[in-house]
Amino acid sequence: MTIGGIISAIVVGLIIGALGRLIAPGKQGIPIWLTIIVGIVAAFIGTAIARGIGYADTKGFDWLELITQVVIAAIGVSLVSGLYGRRKLSR
Repeated sequence: MTIGGIISAIVVGLIIGALGRLIAPGKQGIPIWLTIIVGIVAAFIGTAIARGIGYADTKGFDWLELITQVVIAAIGVSLVSGLYGRRKLSR
C-alpha cells in the first residue's frame, strides 16, 4: 500500500465514520481517532458485503455501497461507544 493509499483510507474512514456517528443514536463519547478506525473498518466490510451481494458492480459511484458502509459505521460507532464508555467508567 502506498502513502497515497494510506492517506485516502484515512480520509474515507473519517468521512464514513463521521457519517456513521451522525446517524448513530445517542451521544458517543469516543475520540475522533477511534471514529476514523471504525470508519475504515466499516468501509472495508461494507465494500465486501456490497461486492458479495453483487450490487457494487456498477460504473461510476455506488450509492448502495456507500449506504451499506455508513450503516455499518453507525453500528460500529454505537458498539465501540458502549464498550469505550464502560472501559472509562471502570477506571
